[in-house]
Amino acid sequence: MRFLPTGEQSDFARTLHGLLGASEVPAAVRAWGAGDHAPGRALWSRLARTGLFALAADEAYDGVGPLPVELALGFVELGRAGVPGPVVETAAAAVLLSELARLGEEGPAKRFLPGLVAGEALATLTLPDGGPYALDADAAAYCFTVSAAGELRLAGGPGEALESTDPARRLSRPAPDGEPLAAGPRVSAAARTALGWARLLTAAQCLGLGEALLASTVGYVKQRTQFGTPIGGFQAVKHRLADTLLALEFARPLVWAAALGLAPWEVAAAKLAAGEAAYAAAMTALRLHGAVGYTEELDLSLWLRKARPLRDAWGSPSVCRAAVLRERGR
Repeated sequence: MRFLPTGEQSDFARTLHGLLGASEVPAAVRAWGAGDHAPGRALWSRLARTGLFALAADEAYDGVGPLPVELALGFVELGRAGVPGPVVETAAAAVLLSELARLGEEGPAKRFLPGLVAGEALATLTLPDGGPYALDADAAAYCFTVSAAGELRLAGGPGEALESTDPARRLSRPAPDGEPLAAGPRVSAAARTALGWARLLTAAQCLGLGEALLASTVGYVKQRTQFGTPIGGFQAVKHRLADTLLALEFARPLVWAAALGLAPWEVAAAKLAAGEAAYAAAMTALRLHGAVGYTEELDLSLWLRKARPLRDAWGSPSVCRAAVLRERGR
């Protein structure tokens, strides 16, 4: 099994990294949290032009995929940059519609996929076993819901919004009514596939987020001094950073293995490991930055606030742990 990306895959990741580095993402995150989606939508359009969302859709609907490894590489960069918006949900919706078309239900795919692939529309969704709340339904053009009975609907409205630890993540329970799009076993099967992709891409986001937090913390401890020496030279600090690095490095091959195989238990294991590693990186960053880590003016706070919600999104640690144990027969 190959865990190293190919040259073409690495070039794609570098392209995204460069684009995001030049895009003033922290300003877009703050604007998104304040209800101004314009900077985030502009960033979304630039991401779409790289072909990012096309990776989640079949070629018959203007896509180039589905390509889970390439998409996971891209979502590591999205997590590293802290990109706001329902990026995972849009990709998972594209997978849902593509899979539904593959199973013989082509109508929704023909109607919605070209706009999602081109970046002209944002989507959010809820799935069975994925939680009842939709992310950023107020910003999304489409809010898809799949019921436990296998009914796919286009929700009529975002419903009542809930507060989140991350101001740039707005959660709401979609309105129960809406336009019916499809129903039956095909919808349930497509929803299970989309749930796996949502967990995989969230795991990739967590990996990138953890790496960004660790890099920021390492840079800070090299500069901050106590007793006339950088605190990065203290053994306790070194051990804390080493533990954070090890957790991320152990999570990385699980994410790639999940992207290569897409087995439900592998995806759950990747989500569990990457989510816990990202949260541990956030705790390390907060403790080693000291009081300055609590200030909203510091860009670090934008990443810190994402760690806990992403750890729990599309499968909390307990849910993912149970999924692994269930699949492995223990």
